[in-house]
Amino acid sequence: MTQGAPGKTRQKNLSTPKAAGLAGVVFAVLLAAAMVLARMALPEGAGGDQVAVAPGRQGQLRWATELVPFAGIAFLWFMGALREHTGDAEDRFIATVFLGSGLVFVACLFCAVAAAGTVLDAEDPTGFGRHFAYTLLTTYGMRMAAVFVLATSTLGRKLGVFPRPLVMIGTLAGLLLLVVGSSLPWSELVFPAWAMLLSLYILRAARRTP
Repeated sequence: MTQGAPGKTRQKNLSTPKAAGLAGVVFAVLLAAAMVLARMALPEGAGGDQVAVAPGRQGQLRWATELVPFAGIAFLWFMGALREHTGDAEDRFIATVFLGSGLVFVACLFCAVAAAGTVLDAEDPTGFGRHFAYTLLTTYGMRMAAVFVLATSTLGRKLGVFPRPLVMIGTLAGLLLLVVGSSLPWSELVFPAWAMLLSLYILRAARRTP
């Protein structure tokens, strides 16, 4: 029994990065697909004289609302696996910001897609649901995503588990989402792109682990 414990510990340490990498890839693909579909289906702006959903795009918006819950679940798995991988060595302050920003991001994501869903279900849709969904996602959700990216990059730098170029990319991505995310069209795709890049690095590093 004394020989089994170290083996279980090694197996856990090896499997956690792989779980984080796989969950991150799933999250990035699902969120990017949902964002693209939503952007194509919902016209920009909040004017009341605009249609709520672009003609012939109702199916795309419905697909987006179906994908987002699974993206949120994958993100929670991704976040939990990353936090488990850092273990007791994590900085408590940064880890709290990491956890809080991630949870608030998921909450904003779910609320935004719920607001977008009301546009589909309303018999006489107006611009309010569209504007509310855009504001919640691009103004609040993406800023929470920016804090999550910055906190993750800081943890990776302090623990030495991320290379310097990846930390710099994360810092730039976080600052971009934080400062100009709400005013730059399609900038929300920066977050899933960063998650994909980080996940591929984690999977590559896990494969190299002897």
